[in-house]
Amino acid sequence: MIAAIQIGTIVGTVFTLLYTITILGLILVVILENRNPLKTLSWVIVLLFAPGIGLIFYFFFGQDNRKQRIISRRIYKRIMKRPLEGQPSQDRCTVPDQYKPLTHLLSNSSHSALLYGSRLTSYSSGDEKFDDLLIEIDKATHHIHLQYYIFCDDDIGNKVKAALIKKAREGVEVRVLYDDVGSWNVKPQFFKEMKEAGVEVFPFLKVVFPIFTSKVNYRNHRKIVVIDGQIGFIGGMNIADRYCKGTSWGNWRDTHFKIEGKGVHGLQSIFMIDWYVISKQQLKGKIYYPQATIYTENIMQVATSGPVGQWRVLLQATVHMISIAKKYIYIQTPYFLPTEGLNQVLQTAALGGVDVRLMLPKRSDTRTANMASHSYLDDMIKAGVKVYFYQLGFLHAKLIVSDNALTCVGSANMDFRSFEHNFEVNAYLYDPTFAVQMKKRFFHDMQYCERVVPAKWLKRPITQRFAESFMRLFSPLL
Repeated sequence: MIAAIQIGTIVGTVFTLLYTITILGLILVVILENRNPLKTLSWVIVLLFAPGIGLIFYFFFGQDNRKQRIISRRIYKRIMKRPLEGQPSQDRCTVPDQYKPLTHLLSNSSHSALLYGSRLTSYSSGDEKFDDLLIEIDKATHHIHLQYYIFCDDDIGNKVKAALIKKAREGVEVRVLYDDVGSWNVKPQFFKEMKEAGVEVFPFLKVVFPIFTSKVNYRNHRKIVVIDGQIGFIGGMNIADRYCKGTSWGNWRDTHFKIEGKGVHGLQSIFMIDWYVISKQQLKGKIYYPQATIYTENIMQVATSGPVGQWRVLLQATVHMISIAKKYIYIQTPYFLPTEGLNQVLQTAALGGVDVRLMLPKRSDTRTANMASHSYLDDMIKAGVKVYFYQLGFLHAKLIVSDNALTCVGSANMDFRSFEHNFEVNAYLYDPTFAVQMKKRFFHDMQYCERVVPAKWLKRPITQRFAESFMRLFSPLL
């Protein structure tokens, strides 16, 4: 009995020692990485409550790989030099003085050229988007480049797959990039069928256990289609039935766009860089950047961000866009987990008299993220931000429109993951006509929203507020 007690004491001492070393070691690592204090607190709390599981989660999701080799230094260096032949050149066009600093920001941090004359078609439902996408795929004569975070093996996924296989057999160059984690549930046979038909298919940052598990946290969230260098698609919709059929509790409200004209060259450049990184194949030839028709007076910049660059490009652009708004800034996002800088600039704009409106889903596909989002709304509402909850289903649209002049659309959500971990793409449009169109789209969606009433919201039960505040501690990790 005494021996058993002694063994138990030794085991307990060893566990305590290992636990203490783990906590101190993590704090040391975080300090050396100079990371966000919010993330420091979040990871320490995880380890305090669940040291064993917390350590595993930190290994998978917590390490800051921005300074490590997510991609090789040689490839990254070549990417920064933009070696691809025929890449889009800067068009001679002038944006209003108010937005020139934003154009310089995107040019300096993301090498984003000003692209003139594009025409955009917006889709607010999956049926509209996929019907048009399949039509454009069928028209392709030279190449189809397709990149999605999620490519499901369901009805719409198989329709797109069949269309791509058909074109490949006709001799069209067809290339597909899909995210390995986003499409984890898809059986290998689904992509194998495309490969056997002549479609070139690659997963993005394939996760192979246990060697590359640190990459599981850095995903390609972009949604890009380029057809013959003349037609492009960008937005929030992946390839899955839910964008057409909705969920069991409502519709799936999303926004996607078709681009015709020079703006497609911006998407093409991004796809070709990602393709080179993953496949090691460098696509050459001006045929990928054909002469563009001028459709409108639209001026566009296509910008990217990801965990390999020095700057949080899309976060910086979002903060700047809000800070220069004079009359209004309207935002739709499925997840609202803002950084402190973004949090402050929204409140500052509202307190300064700008009409700031934030539209979120009333019910989300991720309950924990939804709860954490709600904890940020108290101060927003107190500052005068008008908050709306979309009620018909899940709002997955990503939109920022300002002052009947500037619009941002793309794949990035307004959360830590999109701004710091994911590979994302947004388009910035300096076009009054398009801005007014998107403003009308926002007001149309407002008809199906409930406005958050400050007096009622701030008096919600203490248990609910505590749960939301607790989940907020983990917002950098969600």
